[in-house]
This record gives sequence, C-alpha cells and structure tokens, in this order.
Amino acid sequence: MQAPDPTPGLTALLSRYSLGIKHLGEPGPTAAQLQALVDAALRAPDHAELVPFRLVAVQGAARGRLAVLFEQHARAKGKDDAARAIERGRALKAPLTLAVLSRIDLGHPLVPAHEQWMCVGGAVANILNAAHAMGYAGKMLSGDKARSAEIAAAFCEPGETLVGWISIGTPVRPPRSGHAKPQAPQVLRHWSERQR
Repeated sequence: MQAPDPTPGLTALLSRYSLGIKHLGEPGPTAAQLQALVDAALRAPDHAELVPFRLVAVQGAARGRLAVLFEQHARAKGKDDAARAIERGRALKAPLTLAVLSRIDLGHPLVPAHEQWMCVGGAVANILNAAHAMGYAGKMLSGDKARSAEIAAAFCEPGETLVGWISIGTPVRPPRSGHAKPQAPQVLRHWSERQR
C-alpha cells in the first residue's frame, strides 16, 4: 500500500528551516499573525496546563533598547567595536524578536521539571513552525547574552529564566542546499518484547 500524499500542513512542517538574523528582513508578522504565533505556542503539550513560559515581543523602536543591552553586554565581555556592532545588529535586523521566558515549578507535585521544559521547547517549535507556515523564517538563539543578569532583568519577572530569543522576519535568501538532516532510520528504532 502506497503512503498517502502529505497534507499541506505536513509539507510545510517538513520544509521548515532556521535562518539567521542577517538573512531576515521586513516585513515581519502583523499584529494578528503575532497573536496566531502565540496561539500556536499555547498548543504545545502541557501536562496540568501549567503554561511554564511567557513571551515578550520586541518590535519597532523597542529594538533600539534591545540593541543597547546587547552592545553593553558585548562591551562588558571585552569585545571590540566591530563585534559590538554585530551584537547591535542582532537586535535591530529582525522585524520581530520574541524573548522566551521559562517559569519552571521545581516543586510541582505532579509535573516534574523535565516535562515543563518539554512544554517550553514545544512552544518554541510551534512558533517557528507557524511562522514558516505564514511565509516567514526564523531562528532560536540563546548564548551567553541569555545568561546575562542585566539582560535577564530587563525581561524576567520573579521566578523566570530567560531562555533566549526567537527572531522572525521575511527571508531575504533561500535556505542553503546541502544541509541535509538525518534520515528517519538514523533516529528511529522499533522496540520489541525481546529487547532488554
């Protein structure tokens, strides 16, 4: 029996790729599309409906404030003028940057921390997949900036951790060819009753 043709949704999912900030341009998502991205995030598997994440949108003039934070962090790390300019560009280039904040309840009686983290990851994946389905591209970034106390303080409420940022915009170049993902047999095994 021949496998059925993929649905349009699956076709979009299987064609998603990450694209760096320097390859993102205007326009970014509209207000309605941003709402849909958040709605997609809220569809992530979430044991006990804890919603262990929050999102903060950085758009328009607010990107300048983020650029200052990134540049200050680069200066504190001893980076030169060229490197600091690159860091500023990371905040200014993408039309939409979503800060991803986790709020993991380590003492929850029913949902262990790893399940809450899986929900956060699922939310990030859903946002990126939804953006791709809308015709945008994006990438999740973290690095040492996400561990900066000063930058985290600008986004986090008590009990939250800054996970990183999702940058989203219109792709200004196609994905690179030759960047092959592993094939399903490389990551899939079938379990049987004889296995130990």
